[in-house]
Order: sequence, then C-alpha cells, then structure tokens
Amino acid sequence: MVRDVRFYGESGTSIGAYLVEPSTGCPSTGCAGILFVHWLEPEASNSNRTQFLTEAKELAGRGTVSLLVETMWSDKEWFDKRNPERDFDSSVEQVRNLRRALDVLLAQPGVDSSRIAYVGHDFGMMYGALVIAVDPRVKVAALQAGTSELSDWFLLGRKLSPETTQSVKDTLKPLAPIRYVPRFHGAILLQFGTKDPYVPPAKAAALANAANEPKQIRYYDCGHAMNAEAKADRDQWLGAALKLR
Repeated sequence: MVRDVRFYGESGTSIGAYLVEPSTGCPSTGCAGILFVHWLEPEASNSNRTQFLTEAKELAGRGTVSLLVETMWSDKEWFDKRNPERDFDSSVEQVRNLRRALDVLLAQPGVDSSRIAYVGHDFGMMYGALVIAVDPRVKVAALQAGTSELSDWFLLGRKLSPETTQSVKDTLKPLAPIRYVPRFHGAILLQFGTKDPYVPPAKAAALANAANEPKQIRYYDCGHAMNAEAKADRDQWLGAALKLR
C-alpha cells in the first residue's frame, strides 16, 4: 500500500514523501523500517522520490515500512539555480530534514526501532553518510555511487580561480562523507559502478576503506545509474541485515 504524505522540514517547508506499507499490516513481531533517498540525474524520470518505489513495494511484501522522501535536489533545476554560497547551510538543513524523515518513519504503527535502514544513491548516499553517523536510530545502511567530498560535485561546471576553488573545498570539508562513514558502526553495504564518470575508483576505494565492519563492498560493470544486479544484491543484503521474511 502506497500513501502520499507530507511532513514539515526544519525551516517549516512542507516535504512530500511516499509511505509504503504491507497491505496486510505489520506482523506481531513488527516491520523493519527503511528510509530511501534518491539520486540527482536531471535527464532521468526517476530523479525524485519515485526512484525506489518499485523496490519499496517489493520489500513491503517481506515486512517493511518505507519512506521515500523529496529532497532539495528533487527539483531537476536545483543544481543550476541554487545559490552556491549557501551550499554548506543548505546541506546542514538537508541532513536535519532527513532526520525528521526518520521521525516520521519511526512514528508509523508497527515499525521495529531496532531494524531501521537507510538506502541512498548519489547525493542520497553522500548525505546519508552524514545521517547514519549522527543518528543512532539507523542500524543498517546501503549506499550507492557517492563520492568522498561534497565539493567534488558542488564544483562541477563552475569556473573559479584556484583560490576560490580551494575556499569552496575548505568550506565543505567539515561535511565530507569520508569523515562520517567511519563513525557508523552498523552493517553497511557500499555499491559502486566501475564505469561511473562521477566517482573515480580512488574515491570509491577511499570510502570503502573508511567503512567499519561489518561491511560489504561491491563493484558492478555499470555507470552512475547502477544496474539490476546491484538492486538484486541490495535487496538480498537488506533481507539478511533486517531479518526480513
């Protein structure tokens, strides 16, 4: 069962989400909860909260309640029209809004607070690294196709002087995913494409090496969008990590 819901973000803005639940309700032992956070790809039709919808429906049949949220990059024009001077502040606000999404997920009847997962792709992965590090409610994380520094992507397409470029890197460094991945001590799955133009092998390896055990690191013969094999592996891994039926 899919419901279209809304909740308030930190600044009072209304945030849309899909709440996906088992059609028969949660069993007496409770449902695992999953927060899904989508990627940014302006040319893709699923560069929004629909990205993981089919997957969430399938997992609901195995006993999960999922929340698939809008983000600041749900607007396909966000990257080009944003104010780069606010990248740090907007990033902090985005992390806080994802934690509010966890509030909503955990408030659902039957959700087992000991079985909460975060799944994120691209920016969803990078901001997820921060969320899972600072929010102990997340026990399991599956992250795909992110890089180690926010500035890697926030500098894309910007023609800046070397001094200004370094200033951007310095400003965003406190929010670098590679600083936060080691702070998570739950089960983690990291997935990367070997043909991903946005995530160089060295960046993927750095994140993989930074993660704590228990971890699974998997590479696929694909680009940034990942592929069906990655989805199948992720669902199998989530099933075991969340003890799904």
